[in-house]
Amino acid sequence: MRKTTWKRAGVALVAAGLVTGLAGCNDGAKTGAKAGDPTNASQFIKAAYEKTSAAKSAKVKMTMKMEGLGPESGTMEMSGTTGWNPAIADFTVKGSMLSAGDPDAPEQMRMLMLDGVMYMDMGEKQAAQMEGKRWMKLDLSAAAEASGDKALQKAMTGNLDQMNQDPAQQLAFLLDSPDLKHVGAEKIDGVETQHYKGTLTVEQMMKAGGTAELLSKADRDKFVETVKKMGMTGYDTEVWVNEDGYPARMNVDMKMAQGSVEIRADYTDYGTKAAVQAPPADQTVDLFKMLQDASKALDEGKGSEALQD
Repeated sequence: MRKTTWKRAGVALVAAGLVTGLAGCNDGAKTGAKAGDPTNASQFIKAAYEKTSAAKSAKVKMTMKMEGLGPESGTMEMSGTTGWNPAIADFTVKGSMLSAGDPDAPEQMRMLMLDGVMYMDMGEKQAAQMEGKRWMKLDLSAAAEASGDKALQKAMTGNLDQMNQDPAQQLAFLLDSPDLKHVGAEKIDGVETQHYKGTLTVEQMMKAGGTAELLSKADRDKFVETVKKMGMTGYDTEVWVNEDGYPARMNVDMKMAQGSVEIRADYTDYGTKAAVQAPPADQTVDLFKMLQDASKALDEGKGSEALQD
């Protein structure tokens, strides 16, 4: 397999991890808050959290921009259905991050996530190198451990995959912002919304306690530990809540020691059916096994051939 295919798989998984939250989920909302006065930002956002948590799925159009993060830098656009609790996804993906410098890369890719496993449609040209099988199965932890490649491990699992973009959880952390404020009423794609924004530093995340009412201690601790390891210096969130009490748009800007990640997501159709099925086994290639084979070939002094096959 080409090195660019390995790279594309790793970059795609970094992006998918950011969006679908492979390492985190929401244990469910504690009910009771009412939206009330939109200028009461905390009360309004808490009510939006509870509705969003209960919805468990939505349709989304998302744009992600990564800068200063080496090979993973670039842009990616995703559209499709995402679910949380449990985390599932069915996306069509395109953008500069997808090609990873490969002239044979498809213009767009379908990406599925189910039970902690990612499935990527690698396209017809790549299928010709994989015995006609279009789908690559990518088990996050197994593939990273088997690769023996620290750079690939970092791309696949280096904490970015644990940045949960479950919109309900994002709303919960927004409540911890010391400068959470109501910006005003605005229209988003013709829909009336209320605009809110807030910022957090890692130190503030560690000291704040608002999320304790909404998230389990394990989920909150995992999130804080992740952003510390990433060297994050700032975490800024903006959300536009529609008249039904759901986020219509959410912008998240994460500043890190070496670069930044900007995500803009437009959500619709909350509660939509998010049925995701794994591709047939006879149409998939298991990256875990391929990594094992490549590792064995490297031990035998055939590393270059293994990566190119």
